[in-house]
Amino acid sequence: MKKMKKVMALLLSLVMVLAMSVVAFAGGAATFTITAPATTHQYEIYQIFTGDLSGTTLSNVKWGKNGSGVEGEAVSETVINELTAVNSASDTEKLEVIKKYAKLSNPVATISNGATYSAKAGYYLIKDKEGSVTGTDAYTLYIVKIVGDVTIKPKSDVPEFSKKIKDTNDTTGAISEWQDSADYDIGDNVPFKLEGTVADNYADYKTYYFAFHDKEENGLSFNPGSVKVYVDGVEITSGYEVKTTGLKHNDCTFEVVFENLKAISSVKAKSKITVEYTSLLNENAILGKPGNVNEAKLEFSNNPNNDQIGNPETGETPWDNVIVFTYQVVVNKYANSVAAGNKLPGAEFKLEKVLKDGTKKAIAVVKSSDETSFTFKGLDDGDYILTETKTPAQYNTIAPITFTVTAEHNIEWTTGNRNDILTSLTGDAASGTITFSPKTDDNNVQTGLETNVINKSGSTLPTTGGMGTTIFYVVGSILVLGAAILLITKKRMSAR
Repeated sequence: MKKMKKVMALLLSLVMVLAMSVVAFAGGAATFTITAPATTHQYEIYQIFTGDLSGTTLSNVKWGKNGSGVEGEAVSETVINELTAVNSASDTEKLEVIKKYAKLSNPVATISNGATYSAKAGYYLIKDKEGSVTGTDAYTLYIVKIVGDVTIKPKSDVPEFSKKIKDTNDTTGAISEWQDSADYDIGDNVPFKLEGTVADNYADYKTYYFAFHDKEENGLSFNPGSVKVYVDGVEITSGYEVKTTGLKHNDCTFEVVFENLKAISSVKAKSKITVEYTSLLNENAILGKPGNVNEAKLEFSNNPNNDQIGNPETGETPWDNVIVFTYQVVVNKYANSVAAGNKLPGAEFKLEKVLKDGTKKAIAVVKSSDETSFTFKGLDDGDYILTETKTPAQYNTIAPITFTVTAEHNIEWTTGNRNDILTSLTGDAASGTITFSPKTDDNNVQTGLETNVINKSGSTLPTTGGMGTTIFYVVGSILVLGAAILLITKKRMSAR
């Protein structure tokens, strides 16, 4: 599963226990330590109130350097009452009240990577510095603490995303698990899956944008009507839109957009949102080792401190790739033996794929201009039968040839190079005497398999000849002629 490249929210518990009572506080000028974790986060510290701290109760409360009131003046009972009234509310609801009394500019300190800050007793808001969080980290939901000693402990849970494909062998009927590679015939509908796991701090958001962006190469044609969406394995039919026009990312093929995931009541933290669909492997498919890549990413709300309405702040996962292979088989026709001068025109072939139910599927053929080479494009692994349907004059028809195409490809894409995924492509004859070799393009990249089929000349039956035969023919002819004359003479004599 891929983690987010951009930022997402994290949460530390809020503690808000304020009181107007006057409490004696030993040492009045006590200070406490706020410690940043040893990460790349940069934390800004804002002092909202100061006061005297006893346990978790802050008394003699005054406005701090970043409070909305005048620094050093007493905080009114009205403000204190409003704050204490939300003690049992959710963290998001508490922050809506707290932010009204904070000026989030010019923090009293910024710390990171294990650094500390000595804070006077008071009420502090701690947040990530805007624009400072990158990579797989996440923005904080604002942390509010009444200071005793505090160690900031980020809980950086972020959504996960994956794109997968299933592989099917038409001959055996075997279907793979969801994986990163597969091979199919041109004309097949290829099954894909997109899956995003909702972040653990989903409850911190008022609204939540969630969108899958999918980009196919030219060899694949998206089937919009095939889309099915599931929440934790249960199909849903509303709350999302499948878009093929007006896309947020113009280079994408389609997007599945949830403008507000919160509108779907069954979604919760760690829910799995799954999109399944098919795409047709079409005639533009790339043959062999380069394959046909389909990639996707997940976009999501990433700042729980904003209301996410209108133009929400979002992060994105890295692109996750899968690849679809298809191959070609080239049959070259020769007379008697394989040699440059022995190419044999005048033949016709058909190639059929053997299916699990015993039926056969015909594969389209393209003949070379000299009619000595036959190309069958868009095959995957499985069993095939090659049959000569027309034989050149004076040559013997070959018996049908049964062979198997076997492909090996990594089911996990762990490198950046698409040419690393297909590791082996071979052909093995179950009948006949043909052998297969790799068929490569102009860049020596394997696109399929190639074989040579040889027709032997027809046999002429033996005869005898010479002068003896000629004399035999002449004498025989004289005897036949004499017999005819004799027969005619006898008939005339009888008539008299």
